[in-house]
Amino acid sequence: MNVATGAKPRTTQSRRHPVAIIDIGSNSIRLCVYDGLIRTPTPMFNEKVLCALGQGLDARGRLNPEGVGMARAALGRFVALANAMGAARIDVLATAAVRDAKDGKDFVASIERDTGAKITVLSGEEEAKLAALGVMCGKPGMTGLVADLGGGSLDLVEVDQGGFGSFASLPLGVLRIAEKAGDDRAKALDHIEKHLNKIPWLSGMQGQPLYAVGGAWRSLARLCIAQTGYPLQVLDNFTLGRREADGLVDLISRQSKRSLEKFGSVSKKRVATLPQAALLLSHLMVLAKPERLVFSVYGLREGQFYKHLPESLKAEDPLVAACRDLARRLGRFSEHADEIMVWSAPIFAGESDQEQRLRMAAALLSDAFWNEHPDYRAEQAFLRTFRMPFMGLEHKERAFLALSMFARHAGNQDAPYAQQARAMLSDEAGKRAEQLGLVLRLAHVMTGGTPGLLPHVRLASALGELAMMVPDGQPVFIGEAIERALDRVARSLGLKTSVIRRF
Repeated sequence: MNVATGAKPRTTQSRRHPVAIIDIGSNSIRLCVYDGLIRTPTPMFNEKVLCALGQGLDARGRLNPEGVGMARAALGRFVALANAMGAARIDVLATAAVRDAKDGKDFVASIERDTGAKITVLSGEEEAKLAALGVMCGKPGMTGLVADLGGGSLDLVEVDQGGFGSFASLPLGVLRIAEKAGDDRAKALDHIEKHLNKIPWLSGMQGQPLYAVGGAWRSLARLCIAQTGYPLQVLDNFTLGRREADGLVDLISRQSKRSLEKFGSVSKKRVATLPQAALLLSHLMVLAKPERLVFSVYGLREGQFYKHLPESLKAEDPLVAACRDLARRLGRFSEHADEIMVWSAPIFAGESDQEQRLRMAAALLSDAFWNEHPDYRAEQAFLRTFRMPFMGLEHKERAFLALSMFARHAGNQDAPYAQQARAMLSDEAGKRAEQLGLVLRLAHVMTGGTPGLLPHVRLASALGELAMMVPDGQPVFIGEAIERALDRVARSLGLKTSVIRRF
């Protein structure tokens, strides 16, 4: 029994061993406890405290005294809590403020003495690369510019097909810009240009995506979503084309704090530095000329998590791995999905690798919502798929999977939320999502989700007809429900008739 909390730590018999990562930033300190070293970092606990350790750092050269007291209390709680949860490892990482402060080493020594935890003070290069690894955790083999904005620094790193290129760590954290310039836009821009304009390799990033990481830029994404009336509130992989991003970010950079507070989607503490964060991003886009701006909720902590994954897990697709884990936990027969993939392949001949990946994800999710109330099953399957914190999933792909699950559970296609998702897709993609959902529905109607039956059934289309061949003398493949489901698939494919043939 843990005396401090009265809680029993998770034992070695637990299904997974939690992994705790504490990030001591210049503005906030955060604890994330992940549910084991699996392919997708799944937070089972997430808490932050805004300590502003880096406030006044440039003027004093030392950590904010008030913030140090808050940090000491927060770190004591976080380490004790991670231990109480039975964390197999606790990684404590300190970034720019602790790295640059004259009293940073003394702060680290005192915290290590008080908590018993080992603190790693990251270099600028390590901080930049961990942030990039966090993005790569969801996008293996990615190419682009990763920019991680904290309270004390802006860390930039070039990524080319999963490998690191040039990097820079600049004293352009939101706290430092605010202290240098206050509310003076011209002074802030001068300070930003002084540092950013010295990075010659930024111009070589033209036409590549820019991945924006960090709490200040996540708040910026929330404002962009509110400003545009975008139908999805998920911040990860929220993407803006260059022209739209330029306009929105520049607009926000010119707003007063009072006007930004009226949006209500950003905390007052974040609002205070949001114009500077927007101004910094605006100038970064001027120099790098990205093809699109992508906001990522994954960064340093997920990079640290990803770094410790076995190579065999890193090789897995994060979306498929997450869906397979969900199928094991929520579905009745998770192995049925692999049979569905083989059985449905003739219907989707010629699909791209990306389309096959989404079909696999949909097959895995197709039985995950079986225990929802029947009257709300289609709606719940749609909403949960649309909003679930999947890693490695573009927003259009979310809409595709959600619409597939909606059709799989016979949802009313005129539902307003379904129409919103359909508007995010091309007509062709929307039609394919419905076709996939109806094929999944046929598979489950015919088998009840039970493995071992689909391998005996074949699908083929020719001369305007969809034919399904089933073994003769097997009553499990006979029924009006099967005929209706098959007919819906045929109509969605533009075929005139459907028929069940026996062999």
